[in-house]
Amino acid sequence: MAVVIESSVWEPNPSLYTLLFLACVFSIALFPYASKNFSSSSRTPVVFDHGVSSSSSFLRFQRNFILLYSLASVVEGLWSVFGEMELAYYGVSREHIVLSLCVGTGASLFFGTILGVVSDLIGQKKICLLFCILHLFIALLKRTVAHPSILVASICLSVSASIFSFSFETWMVVHHEKQGHRRDALNETFWLMSFFESASLIGSQILSNWLIDNNVERNLRSPSTVAVVVAMICIVYITKGWAEVPQTAAFKEYKISFSTYILGDKRIWLLAWAQACLHFSYAVFWILWAPTVVADGREVHLGLIFPCLLGSRMLGSTLFPWITGGLSSLRTEDYLTCAFIIAGMVLCITAYDYQEIEVLVMLFCLFSASVGLISPSLARLRTMYVPNELRGGMISLSQAPANVTILFFLVQGGYYRNIENSTILVIAAMGLFTAAGSMHMLKRWGKQPYQNWHKS
Repeated sequence: MAVVIESSVWEPNPSLYTLLFLACVFSIALFPYASKNFSSSSRTPVVFDHGVSSSSSFLRFQRNFILLYSLASVVEGLWSVFGEMELAYYGVSREHIVLSLCVGTGASLFFGTILGVVSDLIGQKKICLLFCILHLFIALLKRTVAHPSILVASICLSVSASIFSFSFETWMVVHHEKQGHRRDALNETFWLMSFFESASLIGSQILSNWLIDNNVERNLRSPSTVAVVVAMICIVYITKGWAEVPQTAAFKEYKISFSTYILGDKRIWLLAWAQACLHFSYAVFWILWAPTVVADGREVHLGLIFPCLLGSRMLGSTLFPWITGGLSSLRTEDYLTCAFIIAGMVLCITAYDYQEIEVLVMLFCLFSASVGLISPSLARLRTMYVPNELRGGMISLSQAPANVTILFFLVQGGYYRNIENSTILVIAAMGLFTAAGSMHMLKRWGKQPYQNWHKS
């Protein structure tokens, strides 16, 4: 998807990278000065303050977690930017690639959903270790076996991606509360997670291209070696540097609590639906953005567009503290409604309205920026409405409908080719519009008064 060896005709203007980089730097650097215009009583404390939320213990905890999360993002990103080129090198057919995606999605649907509940029962640390072990297993397999099984790799990497989506966030929130930090200080960690995840993915692409160095035959296994090292570092870091929060609830008690606080709360259903729509639309976007750009035989250097999309997501995540840090009176549900509508409109335009490559790239960057803002915002809402003891199960179960839909379109659209890509994009856009509606309803049914959460 991202590592393209042969030269292409169209490339993004290099000034786009500079623009995105400077925009992120200025957004982060100017926020502390802008926030000084607001009294501490009118806004929530943030990591840039020299108050309670930015105490040495909190900053140490936050930096340690962000380092671990970034390393996990690197090992996760190595396969996402290197996998397609590896499959092409081995001569894997399109049908086998689609089949591996179907099997991987099915594994995420079954094992990923179950592991979310299991993580709440046995502790997030064990599941995070499983994430690292799966990556270590696949990396060693690719180092030792000439032609490793594509299906085995797809299953393991898909399950690890599911774990990555819920376990690290839940683990961080539980530890944050256990150590007695202010709950509203989580806002900073949420957007930093999104920011450094995207930055780590860009770093993964740079690292993969540097390791391969135009000699695929000799250096094909080099990214696997890096994955082994990073996975081992993560295992040691998790084992030695992080303690497990004891889990005391039995399965029967957990089931009763989940039925009462998750399944019995209509606000959680709205939040879960928004998460499912985001998960589905983002998966569709990453599968179809490249075919959309190269439609009608257009020649494009896809590997240079990849960092633009992730850089836009980084920029979108930096908008989160500006909105939630007291500089805006908007509620989370209000700006999320707008963000979902913008993302849906982008997918609608790209589905049916033919655009030049420059326009498509700008639209895709806008979509990525919207996702960068939406992701930490949904995490914030989960902290408001979802008990920490049930968070992992709630996130994994909310992704199950999205995985079912992804599997359906992979089979019908990717394997049998009964559904056009444009139709899939429009359905993803419709899902985003309904997510915007769910945020509007959540505002009407949400906690009152709204500011009570900030005082916890």
